[in-house]
Amino acid sequence: MIDTSPAVDGEPSLLAVFAHPDDESLATGGLLALAAARGMRVSVLCLTRGGLGLPGDPQLTRIGDARVAELQSAASVLGIEDVCVLDYRNGFLSWADRASILDDVQAAIRRVAATVVVTFDEDGLYWHPDHIVVHECVTAAVMAMEATAPALYYVTLPRGRMRAAVMAAAAQAVTRGEILESERVLGVEADAFGLFANAPTLRLDVSAVADRKLAALRCHQSQIAGDALDRLPPNAVIDVLGLETYRRAGVGANGRTLMDELGQAIETT
Repeated sequence: MIDTSPAVDGEPSLLAVFAHPDDESLATGGLLALAAARGMRVSVLCLTRGGLGLPGDPQLTRIGDARVAELQSAASVLGIEDVCVLDYRNGFLSWADRASILDDVQAAIRRVAATVVVTFDEDGLYWHPDHIVVHECVTAAVMAMEATAPALYYVTLPRGRMRAAVMAAAAQAVTRGEILESERVLGVEADAFGLFANAPTLRLDVSAVADRKLAALRCHQSQIAGDALDRLPPNAVIDVLGLETYRRAGVGANGRTLMDELGQAIETT
């Protein structure tokens, strides 16, 4: 369980809830950096340490410690001081106690007096089972808070965006007489990102902090080393990372939020 002593109320507070270290930078790095730069309270809740291995295996602790350190470095790049990492098992959230996850999410929301919560949409960026569990649990946690609930937004990656990263990195490698070591992004097939994602309701221009978002991503070297984002050329950074898209959930608080201040609504037909 996490500290439940509340933050000071009365100002915009953004809480990003994700499954693993690196999710925060890839999915919402621009939003987090922009909000922090404007003096808003910004917090990250990560449900796992990202370690792999069996319980009691030293490798589990070693990898988890390294990935948490990477998360702390990425948060510092983005201007975030409040990072909370829980100890659910990486890759096993489908079997975790969902009531416990809901309690932890609600405790985090209350602790930081979140006015906006951001998490995965139904697609989990690329249909990762852990990501989908986080989407479901955060949605349920916000819904259960009823009148005290924050606004809830889901993030998704535009389809084709990670394929563009691969093409840009591969093109630069060719000009240098090299071969791109991996056509994957964070170990994932590039075309899986955004596949069958829901249509967003808000776009966020994060081009002003795209370089910072990339720097945060590159803090996660255990996941990104040698892949397309690690080799992304400077002339492609804004095209690949300069836009983030969100969908407002059908649960949670209504009314104008900090997301409306930072982003632009997408008209739907």
